Amino acid sequence: MAGTARKLVVEVVEARNLLPKDGTGTSSPYARADFDGQRRKTRTVARDLNPAWNEALEFSFPPAGVGVDPVAGEPLEVAVFHDVRVGPSRRSNFLGRVRLDARQFVRKGEEALIYFPLEKKSFFSWVRGDIGLKVYYVDEPLAPPEPEPPAAGDAPPDAAAAEAAAEAAPPTADAPAAPAPADELPKTEETAAGAPAAQPETTDATAAGDGPATEKPPEADSAAPATEEAPVMTAEAVPAPEQKPPEEEPMLTPPPPPTPTPTPMPRQVPVPARPAPPPPPEEPMERSKHDLVDKMPYLFVRVVRARGLPAGAHPHVRVAAGGRHASTREARRGAFFEWDQTFAFTRDPATDSPGPTLEISVWDLPPDADVSVADDRHFLGGLCFDTADVHARDPPDGPLATQWYRLEGGRRLAGADLMVATWAGTQADEAFADAWKADSPASSAAAAAASRAKVYVSPKLWLLRLTVIEAQDTLTAAPPRDAGIAVRATLGFQALKTRTTPVARSGGPAWNEDLLFVAAEPFTDDDCLVISLEVRHGKEAFPVGSASISLAAVERRVDDRKVASKWLDLLPSDEAARKAGRKAAPMHMHGGRLHVRVCLDGGYNVADEPTYAASDFRPSARQLWHPPVGVVELGIVGCKGLLPMRTADGKGCTDAYAVAKYGPKWARTRTISDSFDPAWNEQYTWPVYDPCTVLTVGVFDDPPPAPASDHDGGKDPAAACSRPMGKVRIRLSTLERGRVYRGVYPLIMMLPTGAKRMGDVELAVRFAATGSALDVLHMYGRPALPAMHHLRPIPAASREALRLAAARVSAAHLARSEPPLRREVAAWMLDAAEPRGFSMRKLRANWNRAAAALSWVADAARWVEDTRSWRNPAATAMAHAVLVLLAWHPDLVVPTAALHVAAVGVWRYRRRPRAPAPHPCVRASMAEAPDREELDEEFDAIPSARPPEVVRARYDRARMVGARLQAMVGDVATQAERLQALVSWRDPRATGMFVALCVIVAAVLYMVPIKMVAVVAGFYYLRHPMFRDRMPAPVINFFRRLPSMAERIM
Repeated sequence: MAGTARKLVVEVVEARNLLPKDGTGTSSPYARADFDGQRRKTRTVARDLNPAWNEALEFSFPPAGVGVDPVAGEPLEVAVFHDVRVGPSRRSNFLGRVRLDARQFVRKGEEALIYFPLEKKSFFSWVRGDIGLKVYYVDEPLAPPEPEPPAAGDAPPDAAAAEAAAEAAPPTADAPAAPAPADELPKTEETAAGAPAAQPETTDATAAGDGPATEKPPEADSAAPATEEAPVMTAEAVPAPEQKPPEEEPMLTPPPPPTPTPTPMPRQVPVPARPAPPPPPEEPMERSKHDLVDKMPYLFVRVVRARGLPAGAHPHVRVAAGGRHASTREARRGAFFEWDQTFAFTRDPATDSPGPTLEISVWDLPPDADVSVADDRHFLGGLCFDTADVHARDPPDGPLATQWYRLEGGRRLAGADLMVATWAGTQADEAFADAWKADSPASSAAAAAASRAKVYVSPKLWLLRLTVIEAQDTLTAAPPRDAGIAVRATLGFQALKTRTTPVARSGGPAWNEDLLFVAAEPFTDDDCLVISLEVRHGKEAFPVGSASISLAAVERRVDDRKVASKWLDLLPSDEAARKAGRKAAPMHMHGGRLHVRVCLDGGYNVADEPTYAASDFRPSARQLWHPPVGVVELGIVGCKGLLPMRTADGKGCTDAYAVAKYGPKWARTRTISDSFDPAWNEQYTWPVYDPCTVLTVGVFDDPPPAPASDHDGGKDPAAACSRPMGKVRIRLSTLERGRVYRGVYPLIMMLPTGAKRMGDVELAVRFAATGSALDVLHMYGRPALPAMHHLRPIPAASREALRLAAARVSAAHLARSEPPLRREVAAWMLDAAEPRGFSMRKLRANWNRAAAALSWVADAARWVEDTRSWRNPAATAMAHAVLVLLAWHPDLVVPTAALHVAAVGVWRYRRRPRAPAPHPCVRASMAEAPDREELDEEFDAIPSARPPEVVRARYDRARMVGARLQAMVGDVATQAERLQALVSWRDPRATGMFVALCVIVAAVLYMVPIKMVAVVAGFYYLRHPMFRDRMPAPVINFFRRLPSMAERIM
């Protein structure tokens, strides 16, 4: 198979708003790109501050084997310079540069035009403007090597072999080295001596020209590489007697030395050798992959192959230890009988598990056969090991070598061997992931494979924006007066429609409306956006025509620039004509044309999680990603006290597994069968791009595989679904750097009968920052969402619909994996399984949240009232002193308030939470004693499936709640209207009094210092209760008498 060479392509499109450098208000810029020791340049655009190059510069990636990865390699630097030959400049010709990390390189087809702001070279540099680039890489097939042409006068094969042997033999005194041909030696000398001066060094100013140029950095031009890695010695041409090639094979022992004769010796000239590639940098010592969880000892058995078995046999191997047994699949035929399967048995020295012996037997039976009732003639032999003598292996050690063992006890053969390896290890062993576990469901091989631990990746989601502009030539006759026309767009299960526009008598309908969809990579030719035009008359819709756009051909963008629009020819279909029938005949519908604009917006974060549980805020375009600030490590230890989820063989059982989700990465633990206290002890790692994100862990019950007869609908499909048992969410911003948090979290489910505790899950989590603490703190000052969410926000009415569509797309993608992550599991983890409506319980919970968050306002008002009432005379006297101090020194108000808040924070540091808060909280959710009727209403579907009388009662209760909200909104409007009535002259006497009072207050404040007014007002407010009246103040009475618009509301 032909190899491929990876090329990096940098399309330098244009630059904008550059700095003038030639002294006349312009510049003559050119761009220079450097990557991995290679340099490319564009042409020079004379006297233009907004140059357009539109040139593609190609670079070669280092060859495979050097250890360079396209996502972790050399950075790319693109610099813009002023060509001093076109316009001389006394200042520096540097106009700015851009440095791109290799993580921002994408494959061809994913590129997009991005404008990068030009950066300074040093602190004193002065640059401005930005440059538009498209950066991507392509894999080009390599041409097969051409065969070397045979040299003139080729020797026969025997002579060539003898010649090669003579060259390989050590030289002797009577056999001097044959001189090289005269036409080859000068080339060698020229290469050796002239390499340093092969490419003279040029400056930026002299090398700039009108066309693209290629140059190497000065540090890479020291010497030309030679053809070999070691130093090579060459000989100069000297006269020597011509010697014939020997006809016989060379002797193994050197002949006796003849009489020496004076022969000119060749002068050795050293050739500079090619420098060896630098050794790969040593990777930092990583901590153990399972340092957050407990070590679980296992006994591993690897069955590789067998030999000497009967030719017509269909053998399988049965491994038994500690009362558990497992069987391999049927052997693959070849030179041997191949299995290559690994089994892991739990090893517990306290309980002497898995027993003192390990038995391995070979049977000429199907793997699912019962060997306990099988005939002895099907037994092909077996092995027995003492588990106490099994070698222990640690993860740093290499894999244990397999050995051949002679099968014993078989009656049908003699001399058969089985290749087996046994060792003792832990879950950190690399063979543990694909091994059969003794605690996994053993109903079938397929069930065991589906219950293994796996890591999944969500698809990359894009926001597809369809802008419907206008339509033309849709109807040839005048439509009915009340007819309207609309555009419907469909992408998979997503269908959106524009508003219905009345059909104009002259000209086509216009919408200028955006329709937003969610699309998942990879895009194929079958993924199409179907756009149809329909005429709506009454309640019926008549399709006019339709067109389709392939997603693979849609332009991508990462900013808010406008993409090119296009006209689509709408083709009428026979189905549309049959559906329209005679009712649409007077309108004479035919295809027409539709003006649209379609693009894939890569600058948005297409979220499939709710905002409060978001784990990733990165945009879809990888070019806009920032480097990670750390990693989060999660250790899923196990569960305790799980409740039985179903009944099997007359007893309750639970086959539990856990799923963790952070960013696009999902981690699924293995399934432990029939255990209420499962122990997984698995550890996973995710890169962290934003510390203010949430890690989600859920526990599920894995249903048994349905029999083949039940797939036709004979069994309830809900019984074959994974049932959730609880969910835990941990916010990473609440974790300290480098600290391990290990604790037990409750698993609580909200059921129609109320909150129920399903058990506890034990987790260990650690957040480790890869950079400095300043990098993490800098994230708090940056916007969480990408820039496009602020430049062109998504409408609020479309956000939840887009999130549910994204969750559905992600769940469908994960369900197509092998083994699949069930659709209901992904939907429940993303809070998209059961979209619920109104909940009175959640309304009260949110009200309590708001009251608790604003409790400090009530506490401050209560303290002011206590101070004003002189309940503590010392505190009131101190308040008078503070009032005088702040009135005479108002510049101390803000520092005093800031110092008070800081003191409160320091005081509460002692009572800070030592562990992440448990999720969910039953008390905060108002689920301790919920009302059954409210829960039934909360879990009711939309539309409701309850009897009419129940729906009527709920509607009446909703009307009562709405009446109270109506009265509350009316009171707020009344107070606002009274405030407006102070100067509206609706009540002339009240407005006159208010205006006169304002004049008096202004005159007093002009004459009396503001400090004195503040002190007098404060003392009057804090006067003793004996000087106050219990009746409301005149100001309040005056305000309550002002008119409002309430009496005008019918």
